[in-house]
Amino acid sequence: MNLNLYGHHGKWLMVDCGVSFDEPLQPEYRGGKAGSHRHAVVAPDPTFISDQKAALCGLVITHGHEDHVGAVPYLWQRFRCPVYTTPFTAEVLRRKLAQTGLLNKVPIIEVGIQATCQIGPFTLKWMAITHSIPEPSALLIQTRVGTVFHTADWKIDAQPITGEPFDRQAFQALRDESILAMVGDSTNATKPGFSVSERNCYDGLLATIKPCKGRVVVGCFGSNIARLITLARVAEKTGRYLGLLGRSLINMYGIARQTDVWPQDLTVIDAHHMGYLPPEEVLVVATGSQGESRAALNRLALDSHPALSLDKGDTVIFSSIVIPGNEDAVERLTARFHGRGINTLQSEDSPLPIHASGHPCQEELKLMYHWVKPQIAIPVHGENQHLEAHVAIAKETGVRKGYVGQNGDLYCLAPQAGIRRNVVKTGRIPVRQD
Repeated sequence: MNLNLYGHHGKWLMVDCGVSFDEPLQPEYRGGKAGSHRHAVVAPDPTFISDQKAALCGLVITHGHEDHVGAVPYLWQRFRCPVYTTPFTAEVLRRKLAQTGLLNKVPIIEVGIQATCQIGPFTLKWMAITHSIPEPSALLIQTRVGTVFHTADWKIDAQPITGEPFDRQAFQALRDESILAMVGDSTNATKPGFSVSERNCYDGLLATIKPCKGRVVVGCFGSNIARLITLARVAEKTGRYLGLLGRSLINMYGIARQTDVWPQDLTVIDAHHMGYLPPEEVLVVATGSQGESRAALNRLALDSHPALSLDKGDTVIFSSIVIPGNEDAVERLTARFHGRGINTLQSEDSPLPIHASGHPCQEELKLMYHWVKPQIAIPVHGENQHLEAHVAIAKETGVRKGYVGQNGDLYCLAPQAGIRRNVVKTGRIPVRQD
């Protein structure tokens, strides 16, 4: 979950407002008990800022992933501030707001990919970056006392499938901006090398699917539009028809078509027609790669999905990673497929790249620090081991100061840099019980 607050001159700016799924209110790595009750959807506790909402100038959403935008329909009435974001993410948000009766009540201000906007005492500049969803944005947050570079989620991808290739010159130019602090993605800070390009993932999936004889089902994250386009091209290349199983996939596909992200030459058929096709002509993308009990993959494993039945010799490919904590659920899911003679392949076990992370590995972080040259490194978006690894990389590249904190710590950037512990009461709240 992401909820970042930047304070200056008596005002606040919020960047992102996301949710997490199937989580306890106190995770084990933060002292929670094993086996604690898990909630369907949880969000960050917004009490600190909702108690002073008059000082909140606005909310900026960097991209359309659930951990960055998913809490807005549940928490916005506590803030009632304008929401700034790019067109694709705005459409993702509108569809979510419609489900909670807030459509047309939340002021959404659409900005261009390279827009500049004044929000209270903050001057914001949007910067296009590459990730695993259309229109991901990094932010330059400028104030009278210094400029912060907020990377949000990113990677270096020269062939990203959706959007423009990574533009290194735009980030090299930040060296002349005298960046006070870089607040950056730490998800893959413990992984050496570079992340895999989405184009390489296409090559790997094509080579993996081409020799398959029966039906092929690919499990992936529902919001990964680039992967859906990749698989649509693989289907076309292998003489298969592409269908989607899972509401989040179908919804994202609809948004991609509505916002002209989806290539017009790529066809998706109604998944309910898949059962009438010869097995060798079927390629299905399904939700539930983390073993979620009510998602499409698990229903296929139990042979209880109304749209499609799998048979012995069919193949299920996991074009995703197993998120820590989901290992048992994924193992149960694959065991059900194996019990019915259905082949499975995890991305970790594939000799070819069939999944591409949307986050930077160590060499990408090093490059970004060499380009930007911030005075301070502030790692976010990861557990403590990732944050520590990120700071070590920053210092290796010549950054003088790096601060590793926890939720609720206050980072003072100017005029005197430092970190104050446990200033803000934080936590998690359940926002949906089903």
